[in-house]
Amino acid sequence: MTPSKNKKNQKRGKKEERWYHTLKEETKQSIWAILTFILGLFFILASFGEAGRVGNYINLLSNLLFGTVSFLLPVALFIASLSFVVFFRPHFLAHTFIGIILFLLSGLGMADLILGEKKGGYIGYFISLSLVKLLDFWASLILLLGIFTISLLIILNTSLKIEALISKIFKKKHVEPEEKQTLQEELRSEGNILTSATQAVKNTVDKIKSATGTEEEKFELETTKIKSADFVAPPLDLLEGDKGKPSSGDIKANSNIIKRTLQNFGIEVEMGEINIGPSVTQYTLKPAEGIKLSRIVALQNDLALALAAHPLRIEAPIPGRSLVGIEIPNNTKTIIGLKNLLSEEIFKDISNPLLIALGKDVSGKAIFANLAKMPHLLIAGATGTGKSICIHSLIISLFYKNFPSSLRFIMIDPKRVELTIYNKSPHLLTPVITDAKKTILTLRWACKEMERRYEILMKADMRDIEAYHEKKADYNSLPYLIIVIDELADLMATYPREMEASIVRLAQMSRAVGIHLVVSTQRPSVEVITGLIKANITSRIALQVASQIDSRTILDMGGAEKLLGSGDMLYLAGDTAKPKRIQGPYVSDKEVKRVVNFLAGRYKDVDMEELEEVMESNLKETQTQSSFDLNNLDLAEEIDDELYEEARGLVIKAKKASTSYLQRKLKIGYARAARLMDVLEEKGVVGPADGAKPREVLISEEE
Repeated sequence: MTPSKNKKNQKRGKKEERWYHTLKEETKQSIWAILTFILGLFFILASFGEAGRVGNYINLLSNLLFGTVSFLLPVALFIASLSFVVFFRPHFLAHTFIGIILFLLSGLGMADLILGEKKGGYIGYFISLSLVKLLDFWASLILLLGIFTISLLIILNTSLKIEALISKIFKKKHVEPEEKQTLQEELRSEGNILTSATQAVKNTVDKIKSATGTEEEKFELETTKIKSADFVAPPLDLLEGDKGKPSSGDIKANSNIIKRTLQNFGIEVEMGEINIGPSVTQYTLKPAEGIKLSRIVALQNDLALALAAHPLRIEAPIPGRSLVGIEIPNNTKTIIGLKNLLSEEIFKDISNPLLIALGKDVSGKAIFANLAKMPHLLIAGATGTGKSICIHSLIISLFYKNFPSSLRFIMIDPKRVELTIYNKSPHLLTPVITDAKKTILTLRWACKEMERRYEILMKADMRDIEAYHEKKADYNSLPYLIIVIDELADLMATYPREMEASIVRLAQMSRAVGIHLVVSTQRPSVEVITGLIKANITSRIALQVASQIDSRTILDMGGAEKLLGSGDMLYLAGDTAKPKRIQGPYVSDKEVKRVVNFLAGRYKDVDMEELEEVMESNLKETQTQSSFDLNNLDLAEEIDDELYEEARGLVIKAKKASTSYLQRKLKIGYARAARLMDVLEEKGVVGPADGAKPREVLISEEE
C-alpha cells in the first residue's frame, strides 16, 4: 500500500472517530434544545437593542429581510427548542431546521400578502409577489397557510388526527339517545350477568371437587396460573443500547492485500463476501482446487504482518460453507447493549423461557441460546476479559422472561463482589452464598432436590419438567432452578473432591428436572476444569486466555488466545464440533441495579415462603442424614471411607505411616491412600510429613 493511500485511510479513520459519535441521541437533542432557546433569546434582546453592537447589526439585517414580523424567527426557534425536549426522533436536526425554514418563508409570505407594504421584509415581498402573479391572492394565501401548518407539524413531529376529531363531533350529536338506550340494555342484562357469574362459580367448584387431589392443592394450582399470566417484564428502557459504530478501515485495500500475500506464496484464492461485525471484520475466500487448508493456516503470521493486524484469526473452513474466513480486528469497536438484543423478535418467543442473549456474531447477527438445551454452561477466561459481565447478561436475560415463581436462582460468589448486587431480587431462592462450606451444603441440597423432583415426575408419569409444566402448569412446586457459580477455582482449591462430586452429579442427572448449572472460572487449568466436569458440561464459553494450552483446556482446541478481550468469546454448543465467535453485550452495574430494583418493587408482594421453607427443611435433613458438620467439613471424607478404621489400626500397630505403606497393605490406589493419610493427620493419629521419612505415629496401641 502506498504512503498516500495510508494517509487517506488514516484521515478516513479519524473522521469516523469523532468525539461526539459516542454521545447518546437524547444528549445531542438536549444540547440543540438549549442552543436554539439561547439563540431565540438573543434575537429578542437584539430587537430591543440589548445585545450590543453585534445585536444591533443583526437587528438591522433581520428588519431588512423579515420586515416588521421579524419576531417570527425567535418564535420558530422557541418552538424548535420545545420540540427537541419533548419529541425524540432520529434525524431530528434536519427535520427541525427544514420545518423552521418553511415556517419563516410561509409566515413572511402571508404577512406581506395580508399587511402589504413589505411588512414581511424583502423575503416576504419576493415570495408574495411571485405567488400572486402565478396563483392570485386567495390561492396564494391558502397555499402559504398550508405550508405554515405543515412546517409546525414537521417541527413538532406530530399529526392533526382529523379522523378522531370528526368522529368526536358526530358522536356528540347522538350521545343523549344512546345513553338512554344503553341504560335500558344494562338494566335488562344485569340479571343475566348475575346468573352467568353464579353458574361460573358453581362450575369451578364442581371441577375442583371432581379432580384428583385436595381442594387446597387445586386452589394453589389456579392461583399459580393467574400469577404466571400476570408476569410483566421490566421495561427495556432500564437497559442501554449499542454505542459507537464499527470502523474496519479500507475494506477493498485489505481484501487486495490478502489475495496478493497468498499469491506470493503460490496460493490462488478467490475473494468472497466481507462481513463487518461489532469487533472484527471477516474476509472470506475460496482457495483454488488442490490447495490444502493447512497451507493457508500456516501463513497466519505473514498475513498479520502484511495487514498490520494483531491478533488475526483464521477459520478454515467456515462451518457449513466451502469458504475460509480471516478475521481482522476493527479500528473502532461497537459496544453492544443488552437492550438491542432483548428487543429482537426471537427473544420475545414465550415458548423458550430459558432463552439467553449471547451477543452478535462476526456478521452482526444477534445470537441466542437455550439454556434448557445446553443444559449446563461453563464460562472460562483470563481476568478482566468479561466473565462476570457475561453472567450478568445471562441473568438479566432470564429476568426478562420469567416470573419469580417460575424461575429461581442460587448464586454462589466466593469473590463477594460480583453477584451480591442481586440480593434484593425476588428470583433468588436464598441470599447470595459467599462461604465455601455453605456452598458444599447448598450443592448437596440441590442433589436432594433433584431426587425429590424425579419422584414427582415419576408419580405424574412425566418424562421431563417441560411436559410437567405443559400439563400441570404448576411452577410453584417445580420452578426452574439455575445455580450460578461465579468463581470455581477458589472453591476447588478449598474443597476439590466435594465440589467436583456435587457438580458432576448435578450435571449428569439434573437436566430433566429443570436444574441447570452455570459455572465460571478465571483459571482454566486441569485442576479446576477436570476431565469429569468437562465431560458433563459440554456447552462452553471461552473468553480471551493467555495461551493455547488454556484454550485447549476449555474448548479442546486452540483459538481463544487470539481473542480481543472485552467480551469477545468463542461459544461451543454441545451439539456442534466447532466454536462460533461472538461479541458479548456490555451490562453495567447501574443497569443491573435498575432491573433488580424494578423487580424488587414490582413483585414484593409475591408469596415465596412455601418454597423457601421446603429448602430450609431439606437442607437440615441433608445435613442430618449425611452427618455433615459446617464447623468440621474437612473431616467429612473419613465417614465416607470404610477403610479408615483399618488404616488407623495398621499404622498404630506398625508404628510407622506412609502413603506407600497404606497402598501395599490395603491394596488401594495412591489417591485414596493419600486421602486416608490426610484424615489420619487431621485426627491426630499421625504427625506431619517430613520429606521422604515415614510419618510419626502419635498414638500407641494401649491408647
